[in-house]
Amino acid sequence: MKLAIHQPQYMPWVGYFHKMAGADLFVYLDDVQFKKNEWQHRNRIRSPEGWQWLSVPNTYHFPQRINQVELRTDTRWTEKHLRSIEACYGKAPFFHDYIERFSAFFAEPWSTIDRLNMASTALLADIMGITSPTEVSSIHAFAGVSTERLVNICRHFGAHTYLAGAGGHDYMDLSLFQQAGIAVEFQQFSPPVYPQHWCTSPQDFVAGLSAIDLVFNCGTRSRDVLMSGKGA
Repeated sequence: MKLAIHQPQYMPWVGYFHKMAGADLFVYLDDVQFKKNEWQHRNRIRSPEGWQWLSVPNTYHFPQRINQVELRTDTRWTEKHLRSIEACYGKAPFFHDYIERFSAFFAEPWSTIDRLNMASTALLADIMGITSPTEVSSIHAFAGVSTERLVNICRHFGAHTYLAGAGGHDYMDLSLFQQAGIAVEFQQFSPPVYPQHWCTSPQDFVAGLSAIDLVFNCGTRSRDVLMSGKGA
């Protein structure tokens, strides 16, 4: 079994789903420290000016873990995010196919960043037809830190291969995987270029956006477009 592990992110970018689709099991690492001003509470969508943030207001206090961070309730951020999506993608090819699902998502009373992020990922994965089963690390209270914890997660679920992100070389101790008899495969992914609303020439294409952009532009072809990246 090939297993992938990743911190839950808000409306993740396409590379996140490429990794999820390539795994037999995907584990949300929700019990590590929250990182302020990173992808755990924000992402980007295409706009007429290029791109814009969708940022989730929260009550983070160092050193809270991801699953401890609560969302602020004194702002109408869900309405703002929905209006931004409507403004940016209202004339995209598949806007009317999916906007009701996003409306229902933003109508939910989300309280913590981990649940919000995992639900946003599940929404986009379902639209794209990505069916990899998921687990949540905090449920199991895995021991260890850094690479040791990753190895323990793989052992627990009986994984023979760990699918790591392309940057895993920089922080993982590969010898621990070798000692455990677990192979490490590094994700190879080139973000696909596709017809993008607001894009008038190939030079205008904006890569690295939330997968929101992919589904409103490519609809039922989204998974095929996603997996056209290298190393599917």
